[in-house]
Amino acid sequence: MNLTEALRSSSPETTISHIPVHQDGSCNGLQHYAALGKDKLGAIAVNLVAGEKPADVYTGIANRVMEIMRMDAQKDPSVEPDAARARLIVDQVDRKLVKQTVMTSVYGVTYIGAREQIRRRLKERGVIPNDSELFGASCYAAKVTLTALGEMFQAARSIMNWLGDCAKVIACENEPVRWTTPLGLPVVQPYRKLGRHLIKTSLQVLTLQRETDKVMVKRQRTAFPPNFVHSLDGSHMMMTAVACKRQGLNFAGVHDSYWTHASDVDTMNKILREKFVELYDTPILENLLESFEKSFPKLKFPPLPERGDFDMKEVLESTYFFN
Repeated sequence: MNLTEALRSSSPETTISHIPVHQDGSCNGLQHYAALGKDKLGAIAVNLVAGEKPADVYTGIANRVMEIMRMDAQKDPSVEPDAARARLIVDQVDRKLVKQTVMTSVYGVTYIGAREQIRRRLKERGVIPNDSELFGASCYAAKVTLTALGEMFQAARSIMNWLGDCAKVIACENEPVRWTTPLGLPVVQPYRKLGRHLIKTSLQVLTLQRETDKVMVKRQRTAFPPNFVHSLDGSHMMMTAVACKRQGLNFAGVHDSYWTHASDVDTMNKILREKFVELYDTPILENLLESFEKSFPKLKFPPLPERGDFDMKEVLESTYFFN
């Protein structure tokens, strides 16, 4: 209704609108990993660098997957089994096929998880009716998609592995992983093994599940990278919300989608960029490692992963950072 009123008005630019306009991050988890790793290639892919039009990371990965498959398709199927799979599936590669895998890569999606995601997309299309061929094609497509992701986001993968390795060191001491966000919020991963407790009554025996004192090492390890990055995007959201309040902007947000009124969109866009740069002006990984070493002085943690030379100040000029 607001839009209709504006279009019918003789001066649309003066029409008062109450509709919240949302600005979304470009695969926000990968934006944070690119910033953590100062990764220039990754930064370009997720709009940390200014461009004439928004970069689409999903299309970028799909294009790289197609390049790899076209090269594989030219090989001899009798020597390279992937050649036949590449020929079968290359025409099905598009943004939608790889999107879920790219999105969940920041949550540590496994090869099996990626395979199932892609298998479901292919099954929806009904282009490979044979279940055996569908499975083989899904295995191949998942492998190639993860390869393309590793090429484009090398820094993200190394940081993800480093975070997981640190968590394993701590969890192997039967301690949960703890950290403090840049805003000072303490976080503890509560994953502990469950034990069974039997209660006998006159009618039946009840089984209760209760947490034990033993931590789940694997869960602590796999959950830490996505949880840590979520704590960073939550910090960015809070910093943005506080700055918006100080400037008199109405603010609402859901994960990496931030809303304000149409007249304030440009102002919020500027605040989003400024607060992201402010967040990553702090040595986040160095502070994390230092806190681990202080809490567990007898444990040996892996060295910090190598990082690139991306200048975070470039984000200030990227109007498509959130768009």
